[in-house]
Amino acid sequence: MITAPRVEGKAPVRDGRVLGYAEFGPPSGRPVVWLHGTPGGRRQVPQAARKLAEDLGARIIGIERPGIGWSTAHLYKNILDFTKDLSMALDFLKVDRLSVIGLSGGGPYSLAAPVGLESQRVVSVGILGGVGPTRGAQAVTGGPISIARKLAPALRVLEFPLTGLLTSLAWSLRPLASPGFDTYAKFSPEGDRKVFEVPEIKEMFLDDLLLASKSGMRAPIDDLILFTRPWGFSLSDVKVPVKWWHGDADTIVPLSQAKETVSHLANCDLIIRPGESHLGGMGAADEVIRTLLKTWDDN
Repeated sequence: MITAPRVEGKAPVRDGRVLGYAEFGPPSGRPVVWLHGTPGGRRQVPQAARKLAEDLGARIIGIERPGIGWSTAHLYKNILDFTKDLSMALDFLKVDRLSVIGLSGGGPYSLAAPVGLESQRVVSVGILGGVGPTRGAQAVTGGPISIARKLAPALRVLEFPLTGLLTSLAWSLRPLASPGFDTYAKFSPEGDRKVFEVPEIKEMFLDDLLLASKSGMRAPIDDLILFTRPWGFSLSDVKVPVKWWHGDADTIVPLSQAKETVSHLANCDLIIRPGESHLGGMGAADEVIRTLLKTWDDN
């Protein structure tokens, strides 16, 4: 039911490492880099976005973070440090200008892109239920991410045992992936249940996570570690247009946190999705892609 990637591969980055990527849409289209959630991998791009890439002539590129799928495991100094690898991957892919979309845990990395990449390389940024800062004057308050902040010292010490535990759990559940997904969806918030009920969304998640987990599950642990550190940049450093979609029933990243984060961004529109939970943005893929491409046209 889902459109297969047009091409997949490994982009060389620093220190002999690689980042895995998957592309959808024509190679000549305007590039839109899609940064997955936590957990997730290069194929965590909803079918609506894959189809729209063909219809509108957009080149959507899903890029995996280190420690998942084909990407070499590596813990960055901070979120901003990721952009040095991203720049090399974009050079390899021959991408000069781009828009960036970040889902959930991909949000901080997407906000870092226009700060860390070369001047005016990033045209616009789209955030879907993104995570906010946990340190410094711009830190958000409350929500589940505050628990990770309290556990930050233990996360670094237990990084490898937790990675092993998460990887073993993912591997042991692979034969039960489909019914396991249905059970998880059943106990999810109502807004997320509506997203999970779409057959193409279920197939996309199963395809992505089963593929990405083959080489281990270190990336989600490293994401949590980096979320609880200073990001290496200020939100006020982000000057490009940002469009932020957020469900008002989100229990993972409460809407109040999104409002706090957005208030520090120089040029950001907050689009509230009534009744939707954390993954509601996945169902807004058509609107997200069209909005970012229009922003590109207007700038």
